[in-house]
Amino acid sequence: MKAAKDGFYSRYVKRLFDIVAALLVFVLFCWLYALLAVLVRTKLGRPVLFRQERPGRGGKIFTLCKFRTMTDRRGADGRLLPDSERMTKFGIFLRRTSLDELPEFWNILKGEMSVVGPRPLLPEYLPWYTEEESHRHDVRPGLTGLAQISGRNSLDWDSRLAKDVAYVNGISFALDARIVWATAAKVFGRTDPNAAADTAKEGNLAQIRRQKKAADGVQGPG
Repeated sequence: MKAAKDGFYSRYVKRLFDIVAALLVFVLFCWLYALLAVLVRTKLGRPVLFRQERPGRGGKIFTLCKFRTMTDRRGADGRLLPDSERMTKFGIFLRRTSLDELPEFWNILKGEMSVVGPRPLLPEYLPWYTEEESHRHDVRPGLTGLAQISGRNSLDWDSRLAKDVAYVNGISFALDARIVWATAAKVFGRTDPNAAADTAKEGNLAQIRRQKKAADGVQGPG
């Protein structure tokens, strides 16, 4: 019996859904993209888009695109100020409404992401996943996912990654539909107070697991 990630829906229907969804968003909300681009440029500066490398399917690195949510304010020494001091009310609004994520539909159209899947995390985390957790990269990363509707940043890393693997193992149209519906409810109902957090509440995964390895007397990842 094929694994869920290798089933007919995952291999063919899901990608078709992604393409149609991305095209619809671009057509229906082109005005919103233009408006947000102008507002970001006026309130936060340029570049309008924030770009960062993230691992995708199979761990292949791609460039994630989002609307920027912070300014480039610097201290007297010329260094960027802490994130909390560069975040504005407008930036917080973008994150809480998830409007900063809209450019990711371009990543979806290109086939680097999916509407639903494990969220793409930092490349520096790659060596620190367990063998089981690494299966989160068996599918395209998503704009939203099972972990996001199950607590998002309020979950600890072990729980979040376990949700990602559970999604990969149980991927289906019904599950994707439930995740999209729950995500829409959170966004439009503003029921996700953690949406504006700069980083996961529990901290940086690589640092946490590096410290744990050191405490256990084990050298390096793995």
